[in-house]
Amino acid sequence: MGKGRLEAFSDGVLAIVITIMVLEMKVPHGDSLDVLKPLFPIWISYILSFVNVGIYWNNHHHMLHAAKQVNGKVLWANTHLLFWLSMFPFVTGWMGENHFTKWPVILYGFISLMCGIAYYLLALALCSVHGKDSLITKTVLADKKGIVSIVIYLAGIGLCFINPWLGFSTYVLVAIMWFMPDKFIERSLNES
Repeated sequence: MGKGRLEAFSDGVLAIVITIMVLEMKVPHGDSLDVLKPLFPIWISYILSFVNVGIYWNNHHHMLHAAKQVNGKVLWANTHLLFWLSMFPFVTGWMGENHFTKWPVILYGFISLMCGIAYYLLALALCSVHGKDSLITKTVLADKKGIVSIVIYLAGIGLCFINPWLGFSTYVLVAIMWFMPDKFIERSLNES
């Protein structure tokens, strides 16, 4: 089965997720800079979520570029990932509107954790289609950032019970870790 429809559908869903997030940001009434101060937490949560969705889109693109085909298992794994990504607008808004209090930050971490797990399951599903000697399997199994991210998200959720800002900082750490391009994957794709 070809992968074109999977890529197009995923791109569309991610574009909608980002659109919903930005539409949730309300324009303040007033023309002074002071009216922007209360919106600072909303912008911070939006920026992190926008970066996260962008990271997933970028890595999803690279992973599917390495894939030659998909099957039903891959389609469902991809749908599972898109479900969790579609939760970002809600948790982004809740976290920002409540100024990074404990439960909104915990739920944000949980959704981020589930996105990380879902992405890893999608990668494993693609590996099973292509076999152990395929480029996609070699690149996916060589990349340890996915597992490390899951561990950091779990730690961040736990840290929220001490201080939500500690948990939030771990979520930022994961985004920074993924924001830096993985040279191994890009080199592997270019060599093929």
